Amino acid sequence: MHAQTVKESIATIQSGVAKEDGKLLVTEQEIVFEPFNKELGLGPYTLSRAHINNVDKCSGKGAGILPITADGIRITLNNNDVFEFILANPDEWLSVLAH
Repeated sequence: MHAQTVKESIATIQSGVAKEDGKLLVTEQEIVFEPFNKELGLGPYTLSRAHINNVDKCSGKGAGILPITADGIRITLNNNDVFEFILANPDEWLSVLAH
């Protein structure tokens, strides 16, 4: 069971050419991505908000290289791990994650 959810949405995680749909939620301490299909190996992920170095907008890409949507956010952790999510209202997510 997660702590109180601050924001939640359907999202697509992208890693190179691989993509996986799932649920992205934010609590006061964590960002959690739970994939709908757990067989593909893209998640689940639990990221500590205390370990976030940067959050910015990014493009969703087709075939891993062609920008197909501007509705993405990139979360960079202090250890330089990067997670990219395609989701609705990225500006709202940036606002929530900036606090």
